[in-house]
Amino acid sequence: MARAIMNEGITPIKIVLMKSRIFLLLVAFFMLAGSLIGQTAPATSTANVAQNAPKTNSPPDGKTQAPAPPQNPKSDSDDSVTTIVHVVNEVRVVFTVTDRHGHYIKDLKSNDFRVIDDNKPAELRSFRSETDLPLQVGLLVDASNSVRDRFKFEQEAAIEFLNAIIRPRYDKAFVVGFDATPEVTQDFTDDTGNLSAGVRMLRPGGGTALYDALYFACRDKLMKHEQTGPVRRAIILLTDGEDNLSHVTREEAIEMAQRAEAIVYTISTNISGMKGKGDKVLERIAEATGGRAFFPFQMRDVSDAFLSIQEELRSQYAVAYKPADFAANGRYRTIEILAQDRNLKVRTRKGYYAPTQ
Repeated sequence: MARAIMNEGITPIKIVLMKSRIFLLLVAFFMLAGSLIGQTAPATSTANVAQNAPKTNSPPDGKTQAPAPPQNPKSDSDDSVTTIVHVVNEVRVVFTVTDRHGHYIKDLKSNDFRVIDDNKPAELRSFRSETDLPLQVGLLVDASNSVRDRFKFEQEAAIEFLNAIIRPRYDKAFVVGFDATPEVTQDFTDDTGNLSAGVRMLRPGGGTALYDALYFACRDKLMKHEQTGPVRRAIILLTDGEDNLSHVTREEAIEMAQRAEAIVYTISTNISGMKGKGDKVLERIAEATGGRAFFPFQMRDVSDAFLSIQEELRSQYAVAYKPADFAANGRYRTIEILAQDRNLKVRTRKGYYAPTQ
């Protein structure tokens, strides 16, 4: 046999190589079979586990989606966050009391008056004399052509007022001049030097957009200014009351002042000696917000008006109360504060807008 193989040209070395190749082929075969068996066994195990696991839907594009969290709303260990919406139904109002001669009464107690909210008696929560609360004051100066003749004097009277009323590191004020549009010449500051410079920057000229200026000062300045505690907000409006360019109406401007809880004091620049149409506008704005309208007939009377405002801002009361049938529906509600002594006059804003949920 060996001889026959040798005669066919197959040497012993070739025989060994052939046997080695056969051995390697067998090894490779068994390794491949083992691999196939190893891949099949886990799949069966995974399939068994999957039967007991929560099902998830695979997207058609084959991308993996995060499984939905288990739903167990009644679990005792529920860590979900619950948001509670609570509408505060307490109203805060600042008011002033004077006698029949216009003198401020500063020693009243809570039982000296009662509050009527939307024609129903309200429950008092707190009462205090507000002679020292921080002030947020907006000075709005008419810079239209209609006040050009007396503009310089009014500027100096306004500067004198700011220097007297603003206390450093406590009160803040801003200055807005307006003709066709409102312009902030000095933003909120307690620096009376900067406030004076802001007043002197004003230059008369153009038409008059009075309502726009008041709306802007309340919405964009007072309501957006940071407030860390109770303050008194006031607008000093120095103008003749004539408006010919505003985009908002008088009542819309008043509504914004009420929403900002700002008392508006108006000083008429009409020195003709007779009340005009503009003066009636100023009376309406002041009355609706709990302020006062001043009508100086001479230049020096403007300074007296500023002094009266200064005294009033230091002679006020604040009350917090709960309305009898409060509803968070955004509706306008009236306010009436009545002194037990009928000889006393109480001045406050005429109402407010209830918040909405």
